[in-house]
Amino acid sequence: MQTKTKAHLAVLAANLIFGVNFSVVKYITPQLIKPFGLNVVRVLVTTLLFWLLALGERNSTPVSRKHLPLFLLCGITGVAINQLLFIKGLSMTYSTHGALLMLCTPLLITVMAFFFLKEKLDVFRITGLALGVAGAVMLVTSRERGGGGSNVILGDVLIIINAISYSFYFILVKPLILAYSPLQVIRWVFTMGAIFIIPLGWTEFVEAPWQSFTAVDYAAISFVVLGATFMAYLFNIYGLQHLHASGTGSYIYLQPIFATAVAVIFLQEALGWEKLLAAAFIFAGVYLVNRKR
Repeated sequence: MQTKTKAHLAVLAANLIFGVNFSVVKYITPQLIKPFGLNVVRVLVTTLLFWLLALGERNSTPVSRKHLPLFLLCGITGVAINQLLFIKGLSMTYSTHGALLMLCTPLLITVMAFFFLKEKLDVFRITGLALGVAGAVMLVTSRERGGGGSNVILGDVLIIINAISYSFYFILVKPLILAYSPLQVIRWVFTMGAIFIIPLGWTEFVEAPWQSFTAVDYAAISFVVLGATFMAYLFNIYGLQHLHASGTGSYIYLQPIFATAVAVIFLQEALGWEKLLAAAFIFAGVYLVNRKR
């Protein structure tokens, strides 16, 4: 099998895992573990595994002291705020809402690039941003029932803030990607993020009734920690090493499709016209923003 084919399959697998992860997280939290406690498991185990991978890494560039503050900012925006608000928000809203609102990330990155990187906005991008915002507002204000949403509006807002935080991370991490290997960057970003996540979620972590969990419960937790965090990040790194960034990023459009299919089948989430129309607006907005000139 050719390297590029393997890379495409790796990125496809990563986004399939991410799509399924929305429903698996809903199964775990808040019923088994509270959201911040789940983040402790997720980030702590993944950080340790990334450092174990470092034992076999050769010729890695030593981290410069001048880059430590930037790594800290990336850890706060790309891991701490991102992971904490994502899990918390998803525990309160629908899986399909979470997957569709995460598609707003490319739209937000466009806004950040306009303000901080001075990238130009043309009529296509402005129209795309307007459509994306309209779709997000439509989702947040929709009144669909089913699927275990305890506080849908607040959950949706937390996921949007999570997407904003990740967009800041996407801009901040660019100088680090140019200076170090992707695996080295992710390892240090997770380490910095763990500094904040562990104290914030430790109480919820120790309060979880670990001794009463079933084999299915542990399998679900393992999927979120090992599959949707560690393996999915590695698959994306492999894809980025052998494919163009735009090609790798385009697979994000599959996440809502996978997430919706799983949520409708296993969580009995409703798929009403409001949700479909909002999805169409968001997809159209992302397409126009990323449309090649």
